[in-house]
Amino acid sequence: MTAAISIVDAFTAEPFRGNPAAVCLLPQERETSWMQLAASEMNLSETAFLVKKADGIYGLRWFTPLQEVDLCGHATLAAAHYLWEQGHCVPEQQLLFHTRSGLLSAVRTAEGITLDFPSEPVTPAVAPEELIQSLGLIPRYVGRNRMDYLVEVDGEDTVRTLRPDMPLLARVETRGVIVTARADGGTSGSYDFVSRAFFPSIGINEDPVTGSAHCALAPYWHRRLRKEELSAYQASARGGELLLRIEGERIQISGTAVTVMNGQFIR
Repeated sequence: MTAAISIVDAFTAEPFRGNPAAVCLLPQERETSWMQLAASEMNLSETAFLVKKADGIYGLRWFTPLQEVDLCGHATLAAAHYLWEQGHCVPEQQLLFHTRSGLLSAVRTAEGITLDFPSEPVTPAVAPEELIQSLGLIPRYVGRNRMDYLVEVDGEDTVRTLRPDMPLLARVETRGVIVTARADGGTSGSYDFVSRAFFPSIGINEDPVTGSAHCALAPYWHRRLRKEELSAYQASARGGELLLRIEGERIQISGTAVTVMNGQFIR
């Protein structure tokens, strides 16, 4: 069975920046084991698998090289970009995705593509010793939601220069660790906050740009800065930009994407 696949760089307008995701449109459902093997073959932080259910409605699943995950923003952005670019849906059409985190949607806007995602606020948490030791710092704040730890540190430079002990960080019982600080007004003067995200326990030491992490970051910085709209920069080596808007218990995540490769699975 052949299946079309593309690599799309998400949360960027420039190729080879942002976060690359593989997007595979399946003609019909395939076994979970096959999707996991395919994602391992692609060896990107996420591979998104789409199956058409009806006009503008798709089943969507996300896989890292090691396992299926419950929520992924950049691969959803990449999937929406792929469907519109390949002509599977008309530009003005809203896309609906049935996922493990419920019904998600995507629309084209002046900002590029806007995703409607659930808010995933954190609550204060006691940091495990492995978390503190692996980061090598004393946090200003530690919180946790159902997926990740969120750690606020003392400034943007700390976020940018952080070099975690990945084997030790992988021992923390969580999907990942998000490290964040308010932007300092220098190189990131146009942003409200910066972040980096680490997921060694699921095979991704550092994720270049993480949409789902901003489901926690957006409500956190909304409370801190008292702003309904936020501009964010994920300060990985590739870097990525996100625009965020709080809508009650939902987060509107906006960004752009660019396709860098098209191909097909032949088995």
